[in-house]
Formats: sequence, structure tokens, C-alpha cells
Amino acid sequence: MMDAGKYHVGYFPVGPQYRKWVEKDHIEKPPVWCSVDMRDGNQSLVIPMSLEEKLDFYRVLLGVGFKEIEVGFPAASETEYTFLRTLIDQKMIPEDVTVQILTQCREHIIRKTFEACKGAPNAIIHFYNSVSAAQREQVFRKSKEEIKQIAVDGAKLVKRMAAEYEGSFRFEYSPESFTGTEPEYALEVCNAVLDVLKPSAENNVIINLPVTVEMSLPHVYASQVEYISENLKYREHVTLSVHPHNDRGTAVADTELALLAGAQRVEGTLFGNGERTGNVDIITLAMNLYSHGIDPGLDFSNMNYLVEQYEKCTRMHVYERAPYAGSLVFAAFSGSHQDAIAKGMKYRSENHMHEWKVPYIPIDPEDIGRTYDADVIRVNSQSGKGGIGYILEQNYGFNPPPRMREAFSYLCKDISDREHKELKPDEVLDIFTEHYLNIRGDIEVRSLDFIRQRRGVKIRVTFVREGQETKMVAEGNGTLSAVSNALADFTGEQYTLQVFTQHSMQGEGSRSTAASYIGLERADGRMFWGAGTDTDVIRANTNALMSAFANMMRGGC
Repeated sequence: MMDAGKYHVGYFPVGPQYRKWVEKDHIEKPPVWCSVDMRDGNQSLVIPMSLEEKLDFYRVLLGVGFKEIEVGFPAASETEYTFLRTLIDQKMIPEDVTVQILTQCREHIIRKTFEACKGAPNAIIHFYNSVSAAQREQVFRKSKEEIKQIAVDGAKLVKRMAAEYEGSFRFEYSPESFTGTEPEYALEVCNAVLDVLKPSAENNVIINLPVTVEMSLPHVYASQVEYISENLKYREHVTLSVHPHNDRGTAVADTELALLAGAQRVEGTLFGNGERTGNVDIITLAMNLYSHGIDPGLDFSNMNYLVEQYEKCTRMHVYERAPYAGSLVFAAFSGSHQDAIAKGMKYRSENHMHEWKVPYIPIDPEDIGRTYDADVIRVNSQSGKGGIGYILEQNYGFNPPPRMREAFSYLCKDISDREHKELKPDEVLDIFTEHYLNIRGDIEVRSLDFIRQRRGVKIRVTFVREGQETKMVAEGNGTLSAVSNALADFTGEQYTLQVFTQHSMQGEGSRSTAASYIGLERADGRMFWGAGTDTDVIRANTNALMSAFANMMRGGC
């Protein structure tokens, strides 16, 4: 049995006065984004990225539009050190981009950090120490004053060394394990650091509140952020940042509520890569803003490329259901969902709508480089006539009548169920072609000759069966009914031409292709379907009739 008794609340809520964020119902503008893929993301990999892979991924991040990128912990390994030096020495840092370098509040690490970033055109020195109750008690075995002094000494050293080294430097401080720290003590430490760094209009300082481990419900963290935001010294010259991890699976909620509570900056990774359950996924955050009509300032218009590059450089896999980026996130297999989507897409097209309101699909897949045919309507044993019909119409121009769509959908579902697989669009077309389109049974129409009469049409038709020609004469209200009457007379079969529709598929004038669909009802009430195409409308109708008749004679479709 599981023992819940060993766990207790390890976080420290703040008072109810810090809940003004509750009154807000949306985020008004995007935060400053900082990618930590090259550090948090990289250190979480089974095989960390090589120098070449880090350079490739760095270029991907620049292409997305990140203006702040934490490039590593140069005191931790030679690869990290060399990567930063490569960026600086080869002038790979654009003028509008700032690289961020991580360091602990330890003198020899801080000194090596400044050696690594000497000459950086724009750099943030991100220093930190853990301040949580558990770490103070179990790891460092130091008092609150002693832990605060570590942070203060770190601030003094980075400030002094920034003045000694060539480069343009800003400062960021993180009270690590903030979520397990008494908020009033975390505030005390941050303010002590700020008293050393002296933020000003020319010296903006970042205070970062990391969710090093998720411990609480998201609203508790939001109130903690609001408490810090309202009580920080030098607040107008401080950028309040958050760095959520995903231990409870609510990193996105933590971040969004924190932004309502006063946070101005977000540190995260693409696809949520990071230690344990990962960092907050910047793609999800940014696309959530986008879906509310807010430009996030990051470009995810080629999501497939990002997935490909991420998987190549990190050897990780993007989950098929990952929000926005997963290969199946726009896929609809359910028949009712497919029907609603197909009708929504048709409504949007008919009304020339710019605003996106299609049921079940929160954003236009084309905005991130996805396609409707490959990503939205997917066919398996759970699919319905709406989705399958949508594939035929959007991909191949066929628009069967509703009852024929229904019959065809059951055929596709049966095949998918029997073969236990998804049907791709070209397979759907193959099934339609094999079972309905221009089917040649044992009877062929060799020639047609129509004579217009005052009432209806008279036809002379030549049928061929087993090589034997038979000429028939029949009348009808129109050309199709005349051919049908001749066919019934020739074969002696009893049926009713119950459904007939047609449309032009492509081209203009004589070059267009006509598509016809016919449903024949036998005396026992069973329907049989056929489709026909031809540049000649009458021949297309005849082909559809003969296809439906062939299906009736063989007892299928």
C-alpha cells in the first residue's frame, strides 16, 4: 500500500491580501522570454549536446526570435566553456541578443564565469544560492543570516568583477528553491542583494523566482509572486522573472498565473525539456497567448522544423500529444468531431471568415506549418462520414451525397478495423476508386444515341455482355432515366434510381471533369452506390449508373 502519511505541505502560503491576480482574466502582453535550453535543457539530457549540436540549437533559438538565451554554466565543463567562448570569439551574438551565464555564489566559480564571458557584447550574469528551509537545514546546515550572507557576498563579487572585465554585463539573482522558502525570508534575501547591486534606470536587475520543485497548487505560487512583486525594493528598476519546473505537471499554469501576479519575464525551454519532469514549455505558453490574439514575439510558424531540429540535437522525442507541437494534436479520429470540423471549415470558407472559430481546433494548423489533409482529419475505425467525406472533397474533389458518404464511411471503418491501422488520404481514395468509381462489371455500354422528343428523351444504346452486342431502345424523362430504363429492360433487373447528384470537379468549359453519383434501390430496400467521371456529363452519369448496377449485381457497396 502507498503511504501518504510520510508527506506534508512543504511550502509557505502568503496572506489573502495577495490575490489581486484573481481579478484578471487574461494576460495583456507577452513576457520577456529567456530560453534555458542550452543549460537546464542540456544538463537534463542523457548525452549532453556536443559543441556542434549546441551551435546548431543556438541558431534554431535565434531563428525563433529569442533575445535572451542562457548559454550554459561555463565553470561546469570544458564544452560549456568552449561554447561560450566560440559565441564571443566568432561574433555569433547579434546586437539585439543577450546571452545569459549561470554561476553559483562561489568565488572560484564566479571568477571562471567572468573569464569565460570576457568581451561578451551583452551578457547577464545569473548567480544563485539555495535558500529553502530544507536546504538550510539538511544540506548547508547554516542559519538564515549565513545563507543570506552567501547571496550578498556573491552580489558584491559579481558587481566588482563586472567592473574589472571587458564586456557589457547585467545581473540576475535567483533564490533557488524559492517554492520551499518562507516568502518573507526570500524577500529579505532578494532585497539584500538589490541593496548591493543598486538597480536604476541604467542598471536593470533581474530577480528570478524559480519553481525549482513544484510543491503547491498554482494559485499559491501566484500569490507568492504577487507578494514579492509588491514588496521588492527598487521595483521599477527590477524585472521580476519566473523559472517553473513541472514536477506536479502544472508548470504552464504556474507561469500564466505568475504573469497575472506581476511577473514580467519567463525562463523555460522548447517542448518543456529539463530536469525530472522538465521546465515550463515556452511553446505552449507562447501559443496560448497567440490563441488569445496576442503576438508572443516568437516565431513558431514552422513547427515541424523545430521538432525535427530538437529531436536531432537532443535525441529526445516530442510527445505526439504535446500541445501545439505534437504530431496528433490537431488530429480528429472521432466521427462526431470530424463532422463538426468539416462543417466548420466549410462554413468558414463560405463566409470568407478571417477569424478562427472552427470547432475542436483551437488554432489554424496552417499558422504553424501544418496542413489540414495530413494533420486534421485522420481516418480509422472510429471515424465518420463527415471526416471521410472531407478528405475526399478537400484532397481529391469528390463530393458524394450524404447517404453515399455514410455507406463509404462504414466501408472505410470496416477496413481500418479489420486491418487494425489508420487509413491515409491516398488509401481512402484507393478504396473509393476500387469500390465505386467507374467500375466495369460484366456489362459495357458501347454506344449511346439520344433523340430529343417533345416529352422526354428516346435512346438507342448498345450493351455488350461476354462479347455479345445487344441494341436496345428506351425512353425516359431525361438522358439518365432513358439509359436506366434501357438497362433494366436489357437485364430484367428491378430497381429504382433513388439518388442522383453531380458536380464539376476541375477546369473550365469543355476541359472540366464531371463527377456523378447514383444510388440504386432494390426491391428489398437495400441501396447500392456508384460514381462516375468523364469530361462528357452524359458519359459520367452513365458510368455512375453502371458502377452502381455492378455493385448491385455483386451484392456489395
